[in-house]
Amino acid sequence: MAAPTFYLLTYDIGDDKRRLKIAKLMESVGDRVQHSVFEAYLTPAELDKLLKRVKRVLSAKEDSLRIYQLCASCREKVRAEGQGKITPPPGVMIV
Repeated sequence: MAAPTFYLLTYDIGDDKRRLKIAKLMESVGDRVQHSVFEAYLTPAELDKLLKRVKRVLSAKEDSLRIYQLCASCREKVRAEGQGKITPPPGVMIV
């Protein structure tokens, strides 16, 4: 099984009903860090499954979903100011 990769997922959905469905999908795989921004560790299979589910809801003419893949060294450089913290890798426990 492939190791999970760190992704930043962000969406802009025009319709409230579709937005709620997309938000629930994102919450099922990652951590919400802002209203329409999520961080997630996903394997290629998990990402494919998520995209198949998203495509059933998303309106290609009105909505957008952006997926940014961050390598391990890039992830280490992510900074958060103010509230919130960066999603830790799977299997890592922060005490």
